[in-house]
Amino acid sequence: MRPTGALHLGHYHGVLKNWLRLQHEYDCFFFAADWHALTTHYDTPEDIEQNTWDMIIDWLAVGINPGSACLFIQSKVPEHAELHLLLSMITPLGWLERVPTYKDQQEKLREKDLSTYGFLGYPLLQSADILVYRAGLVPVGEDQVAHVELTREVARRFNHLYGREPDFEDKSEQAMRKMGKKNARLYRELRRRYQEQGDEEALETARALLGQQQNLSIGDQERLFGYLEGSGKIILPEPDALLTPAAKMPGLDGQKMSKSYNNTIALRDEPAEVEQKLRTMPTDPARVRRTDPGDPQNCPVWQLHQVYSDDETRNWVLEGCKSAGIGCLDCKAPLIEGVLAELRPIQEQAEEYQEDPTRVRQIVNEGCERARDAARETLDEVRQAMKLAYR
Repeated sequence: MRPTGALHLGHYHGVLKNWLRLQHEYDCFFFAADWHALTTHYDTPEDIEQNTWDMIIDWLAVGINPGSACLFIQSKVPEHAELHLLLSMITPLGWLERVPTYKDQQEKLREKDLSTYGFLGYPLLQSADILVYRAGLVPVGEDQVAHVELTREVARRFNHLYGREPDFEDKSEQAMRKMGKKNARLYRELRRRYQEQGDEEALETARALLGQQQNLSIGDQERLFGYLEGSGKIILPEPDALLTPAAKMPGLDGQKMSKSYNNTIALRDEPAEVEQKLRTMPTDPARVRRTDPGDPQNCPVWQLHQVYSDDETRNWVLEGCKSAGIGCLDCKAPLIEGVLAELRPIQEQAEEYQEDPTRVRQIVNEGCERARDAARETLDEVRQAMKLAYR
C-alpha cells in the first residue's frame, strides 16, 4: 500500500478487511510501498515518512497482527531494488508501455510530469516486490490483474533465460531419489503422461505430489517442478492473482470513496468531524422540503445504509423516505451511530500505538529483518543464475 495520505473507510472495507482474513490463511507480507509513492510524488517527499508510520499504525489498529503477517517498509529491504534492476535487463520496453494503467494514470495525473523511468518502470518494481518473495498469490482488484500477468511473463522469461543448469537433469534425478522409490516412480509416470500425452490431470497430480514432499529442499522442489514441465529449474515461480472482492464502500457523494474525489471519512477523523461530514451529505435532490417524498435509490446516503444498516433499519428508511415520514437527518442518524461504532475501537488502538512509537518501530524492524531473510535467499539464487555470484 502506498503511503500517500491518511487511510479512510474505503481502504478499510476494500483492502484491510481482506488482509485481516488472509493473514490467518496464508504466510502474508504486507509492506508500505514508499518507493512506489515516489513514482508519482517524487517532488513532495516530505510527507512520505510520516504517512508511512501513520499507515502502519492504522494497519495495527484494525487488527493486522505482526505475529501472523510480516509488516515492513519497502525501502528497508534493498533486495527489491536489486531484483528490479536485474529484471529490467531482460524486460522488453513494450511490455511496460502496454500496461493498461500506464496511460490511464498519465491521463488522470496530467498536472504532474510523469515522463520518468520510475513511472514507466513501476509495474516492473511491483513484479520485483512479488517475485523476491516467490509469492504464490497476490491479492488484487480486477484493475491490477494486468500487473500480475506482467509479473508472470517476466518470471517466465527469466526462467527461460537462466533456469537451465548445466547438470540440470542429473540434479533432478538426484532430487527424485530423495522422494523414495514409490514416490519417485509415481512422479516419473506422471511426468511421462504429461509430456507425452499432454495429460493436464497428471500435471496437477504431480504438482500436488511434489508439494507433499518433506525431504526436498526448496531448490530441489523447484528443480523437479521445472523437470516435470519440460523447462529448467523454476527460480522465480509464476504467481497467481487472488481477486479481492470489490469494495462496497461509497464516498460521501455516492462515488467510490477516494482522496482524489474529496469524499472520504478517514479512519482517524474526530467523531465530531465524522458526524458533520455525514450530516451534510447530499441527499435525493427531489426532496426539497421535509414533506416531499423521496427515492432512496437516488440518494448517496442509501448506499451507506447498504454497508452499515440491518434489514430492519433499511426497511424503515425505504418506507419513511418514500412516504416523507422521516426527514433526511432522521435517516442519517443510524448511519452516524454505525460509522462511529466501527471507528471507535480502531481509533482507541491507534492512540495506544501512537503513544508507543518504540513498539511500532520494533514491529517494523523485526518485519524488515524477516522480509530481508526471505528476499536474500531469492537474490542468492538469482545472482547465481545470472553468473553474478563471484564465489
